[in-house]
Amino acid sequence: MVNEVNEKDWKLYRKRLPDWQEKYMDRLNHEYIQLLCDTKKNALDRFWELERRIKQDKYAVGVSAEMRRSKMYQNLISLIDEGAITIDDLEGFSEELIEKLKWRFGEIAM
Repeated sequence: MVNEVNEKDWKLYRKRLPDWQEKYMDRLNHEYIQLLCDTKKNALDRFWELERRIKQDKYAVGVSAEMRRSKMYQNLISLIDEGAITIDDLEGFSEELIEKLKWRFGEIAM
């Protein structure tokens, strides 16, 4: 099967995902604080910008990933796209998975 998930990768993904999400949401919270502290904008604009950002961000995989084996690879792609993780965060995963993701992001030629 093309998207078959290696058991070791799946266990490592399940272990690391909560930490990745915590780190990503911490970064978002800091961005929200900066947005709210921007005195160049009035309170109304800051409030609605925050509301828009939260509405958008809550759908990010870094916030609400589905913990399903069949979604693991796509979730990793999304986490990298969102900046929640980097390829370097995949240390310990199978070389096959890392190479596949590097290829997907143009970091190597296969």
